[in-house]
Amino acid sequence: MSAHDSDKVFAGSVPEIYQTQLVPLIFEPYAADLALRLSSRNVKDVLEVAAGTGVVTRALAAALPQSIAIVATDLNPAMLDQAAKHPIARPVTWRQADAMQLPFGDATFDAVVCQFGAMFFPDRAKAFAEVHRVLRPGGVYLFNVWDRIEDNEFADEVTRALAAMFPQNPPRFLARTPHGYHDRATIERDLRAGGFTLPAEIAVVAARSRADTPRIPAMAYCQGTPLRGEIEALDKARLDEATDRAAQAIAKRFGNGMVEGKIQALVVSVTK
Repeated sequence: MSAHDSDKVFAGSVPEIYQTQLVPLIFEPYAADLALRLSSRNVKDVLEVAAGTGVVTRALAAALPQSIAIVATDLNPAMLDQAAKHPIARPVTWRQADAMQLPFGDATFDAVVCQFGAMFFPDRAKAFAEVHRVLRPGGVYLFNVWDRIEDNEFADEVTRALAAMFPQNPPRFLARTPHGYHDRATIERDLRAGGFTLPAEIAVVAARSRADTPRIPAMAYCQGTPLRGEIEALDKARLDEATDRAAQAIAKRFGNGMVEGKIQALVVSVTK
């Protein structure tokens, strides 16, 4: 398996570490943001794609009226299994599904939501075309993507630390994939190719990422994302060392106690 193939692998202990450490570190504020944006719209049913361990699903379930049906999907069964372990305000439908080939009829949903999933789609125009297909006329596609890695300080420090550790073949998962889809013109082009003819609204949303120790973000990124597979492909015996080096780099910049860094994303809204 190549490094690029491993970018989409969320298996083994990754889903649990992702949920317990990465979700509170960087995902929760953006889940609340998406839920708030959708709560102001008049919708009857919502589809979530690339739901992961359900952070947005839980936010939607808490924010939206009980009458609104929520279907949450993800490509990886292990992520959905992790999502199902956590309390949720009301029942939702969990379903394994590929965003590139959604198992739903045309014009089925009033809204489609996706948090930090578009970066992983092999063919974004095709995935957006699937969203366009299952949306009713007037429906909204609401999604977010991470901004460039330099505006996401912990991820940037981890990437720099690993580049120093593996200078011949630096692990670039974080810059390549999660932080690799932030060019507005490219996003707008892919939406048009997917059938969206109305202009997209793109907002920059900055937040703060906080952790009790530098070890937490190091562990979250190095062992709670597919970066783990890239490190292990280089040298499986050095995963703990890589995590330690990432923690040391974060501590050097942000201190040895509680740490706080900038995170930034783009929130995209487009109507069919």
